[in-house]
Amino acid sequence: MRIAAILEYDGSAFSGWQRQEQARSVQAAVEAALSKVADEPIHVTVAGRTDAGVHALAQALHFDTSAVRGEYSWVRGTNTHLPPDVALLWAAPVDEGFHARYSATGRHYHYIILNRPVRPTYLARRVTHEYRLLDVAPMQAAAKHLIGEHDFTSFRAVECQAKSPIRVLRGLEVQRHGEFVHIHAHANAFLHHMVRNLAGALMAIGAGEREPDWARQVLEARDRRAGGVTAAPDGLYLREIAYPDSFKLPRLSRDVGLW
Repeated sequence: MRIAAILEYDGSAFSGWQRQEQARSVQAAVEAALSKVADEPIHVTVAGRTDAGVHALAQALHFDTSAVRGEYSWVRGTNTHLPPDVALLWAAPVDEGFHARYSATGRHYHYIILNRPVRPTYLARRVTHEYRLLDVAPMQAAAKHLIGEHDFTSFRAVECQAKSPIRVLRGLEVQRHGEFVHIHAHANAFLHHMVRNLAGALMAIGAGEREPDWARQVLEARDRRAGGVTAAPDGLYLREIAYPDSFKLPRLSRDVGLW
């Protein structure tokens, strides 16, 4: 039986999604909890691996199991064995043709910047701090240069293992709400560090270091060295994974709740 599930987690204390020998990972915590409920080893496939410090509001995964459990038992039982910074929101049987990664049609990320002179306290690790005043108008103007299907080599990590740097950036919006600046990114898929590199470039433009047209120049360079600083993982949230309606996964996307 193939089971699909949706997770929420605070990535602050994790080395990232992927299992690692000497570091705490979300994958290891989730597989250990699911294995206890199933009473057999469980190995999961995730929609997209998140970096160290990155959070998820609705991360999707699937796994195959011979264990027969009700939807309530999967959720309630797994949460009993998960650490406080991870929660299983939903789980149910799906068609065997469903694949958490390859069936996805889109991914949504949300990046939050606390834009004030003083560093955060209770929001530390949940927002990125920028002490320089950011002007969102040139940031949004720059974002328009990046929308569409492009070679995003300049915005991916040097160690990115994706076979192709071509991605379709469907939306990139910058908004201010009081002391907070929000960046919403929507694409068919993202490269390693792509959202953080986009955010880093937009922040440089918002701070007046660069003009909006610089974003187009960086994109056309197809060289990571042209792209500037990689923004911190703090404040980055995987908000939603989109799938065809035929798979009947619930849409659990919601606002982060930080303004």
